[in-house]
Amino acid sequence: MADGANTRETPWSVATVSTKIKEWIDRLGMIWVEGEITQWGGSNGNTYGKLKDCDADVTVSFTMWSSVRAKLPEQFAQGDRVIALMKPNWWVKGGTLSMQVYDLRHVGLGDLLERIERLRRQLAAEGLFAPDRKRRLPFLPAVVGLVTARDSDAEHDVRRNATLRWPAVEFRAAYASVQGDRAVPEVVAAIQRLDADPEVEVIIVARGGGDFQNLLAFSDERVVRAAAAATTPIVSAIGHEADRPLLDEVADLRASTPTDAAKRVVPDVGEELARVEQVRARLGMRMTSLLTREVDRIGHLRARPVLADGRWIIDRRAEELTRWVARGSELADRVVERQASRVAELRGHLRALSPQATLDRGYAIVQGPDGHVVRAAAQAPAGTALTVTLAEGALAAESRGAAPHPAEPAPPAQPAEPATPAE
Repeated sequence: MADGANTRETPWSVATVSTKIKEWIDRLGMIWVEGEITQWGGSNGNTYGKLKDCDADVTVSFTMWSSVRAKLPEQFAQGDRVIALMKPNWWVKGGTLSMQVYDLRHVGLGDLLERIERLRRQLAAEGLFAPDRKRRLPFLPAVVGLVTARDSDAEHDVRRNATLRWPAVEFRAAYASVQGDRAVPEVVAAIQRLDADPEVEVIIVARGGGDFQNLLAFSDERVVRAAAAATTPIVSAIGHEADRPLLDEVADLRASTPTDAAKRVVPDVGEELARVEQVRARLGMRMTSLLTREVDRIGHLRARPVLADGRWIIDRRAEELTRWVARGSELADRVVERQASRVAELRGHLRALSPQATLDRGYAIVQGPDGHVVRAAAQAPAGTALTVTLAEGALAAESRGAAPHPAEPAPPAQPAEPATPAE
């Protein structure tokens, strides 16, 4: 149908609509677009792919003819960040829209490095790279978590080298894309899943190197913050020495390659056995040296004259001991003699004061029936039973009353005084 007014009575054909859309799109001209290649494939020399926005989840398809690709000075692959000279192209017959690529260039590394450097400064200011945040790896982890691509060389290197060093080590893998648009969310999810596993003691994030732009996922802020938030120690084994990804900075340990990560996470059983033998040998040498030194010291002490012949000590002290024994015996005899004299003296005093001495001189003690000593005749009237104690024995008697007082004897005669001679 000829191009004319469009009404219900005169509708356009599909071909007319598609042609008009193409005419309108063709007027848009060429534009430069920046994005990340998430799909890259070829057919009959032509290239078909998809370009994803660097920040938003928006993707457009593109087509590049073989003649344009042949002129490109660089090689491109999935995961590359590029700027493309595109022109919208509407396929009239199929009714589809695609972007026709006329030129393709990698985004300048200076721009990428500047963005990463800004993020590096921001995260460093937050303290995520501080050395005091880094945790010590366990000496011998029983279970090692592994974040890597399925059946990748990095996975084989880590498993093989770790098993050679410590055959009993166990791995728990969480597979994820390591480049492309799925890399960031999958790596974040893998880290979080292994970190939540209580049996995993250390996590290795491994990738076997690659072009700098293919490693951009490991400088993504989401990956870096997920690693910083993990409570399990993380080892970064990206294997890219120049322009290290930010994951290396926040990880508790950076390994240069996946093989190096395996060597640094698990000890070598042979080396550990050799170290144990070395320690045992050193301990034996130390003990032998200590015992030898002490034996020599005892030998030196025994070789001294004071200990070589101990009889001189006895000989020297024997005379002194004899002297002190004699002196002690003499002092003991004196004390005994002195005390014996004192005892005899006290015995004499005691006998002089004893009633027995009085009785021995012919006196007697008269006691009444109640045991009291009778001192006056009035105390023993006639008929009173008395006990008379003598020097030897006692007599039972009975009082007959008071006796007459005997006459006092006459005093002795005084001698005559001598005559006084005449003057």
